[in-house]
Amino acid sequence: MTDSAARTAGWFADVDPDEFDGLDDRDAGDARDARDGSTVVTAIREGQTETPQDWPTLAVDDEFADDEAAYYDRLHDATMAATRAAVTEREAADDRQLVHAVRAMDDCERTANELAERLVEWAGTVDPDAGTGVSFARELARGDHELESESEPITSLAERVVDLADEAADLREFVERQTPTIAPNLAALAGPVLAARLISLAGGLEDVAKKPSGTIQVLGAEDALFAHLRGHAPSPKHGLIYVHDAVRGTHPDERGSAARAVAGKLSIAARVDHYSGERKPELDAELAERIETIQARTAEDGDRGDSGGETDE
Repeated sequence: MTDSAARTAGWFADVDPDEFDGLDDRDAGDARDARDGSTVVTAIREGQTETPQDWPTLAVDDEFADDEAAYYDRLHDATMAATRAAVTEREAADDRQLVHAVRAMDDCERTANELAERLVEWAGTVDPDAGTGVSFARELARGDHELESESEPITSLAERVVDLADEAADLREFVERQTPTIAPNLAALAGPVLAARLISLAGGLEDVAKKPSGTIQVLGAEDALFAHLRGHAPSPKHGLIYVHDAVRGTHPDERGSAARAVAGKLSIAARVDHYSGERKPELDAELAERIETIQARTAEDGDRGDSGGETDE
């Protein structure tokens, strides 16, 4: 490759050096703008060459940089800008927003329940008739239950518990509304909240789509899985998908088979959602048929056991 051709192939060939002014000080909004139009970001993210070259020397000869150190400073600024743009683009994606929403929902629910326990313990020290849980916090916040002594701090805590519980409920509604638009097949098979939690655990819809069904089966059971790998526990049959009706509603002896069946269909659903987004109702029917077959085995075994125990008079 000639020097002229090499300069043309360099990532800096079409970049105006003036673009670097203040590039490393841009905020997230600027990064989004850079993603949309900056030649610096485009050059880093899309540029490629067949053979390596002495880019610092070529950049100096092309008057892109004053010297080698200046070239590397600009290369650093360019790659940082491209990274900021890529992160901003990824975090703005619908599935990442869903991940944040479901994690916030779980945090609100957990915190509300923990504070409700603290509230009950505190209220119990001044009122033997104190109730339990978030429902008791709502009674205090509404004034339906009056404590026997000074209760302003306790009532204030109850109001905070109610606020967190209400926020969790609002986030759950958002998750239930958004998941079917992002992963229609996964939401239909698993339910919107479970589907969102699987996406959250995996890191995104694409991550779920790329995982084998065996991994999806034990998502959420990492501690048990590692304990098994160390030889300290049996292999886990399921992780988060235990809350799926098809798994939870199956006899324990057949629950592993049910979990495998559910995980297999969820894996297919995630791939369809990520790569095409087309709704496939046949997945629902296939899973229902498979679970019916698995659960029927338990019923047949029970029937054989009953008949085997009968004796003729």
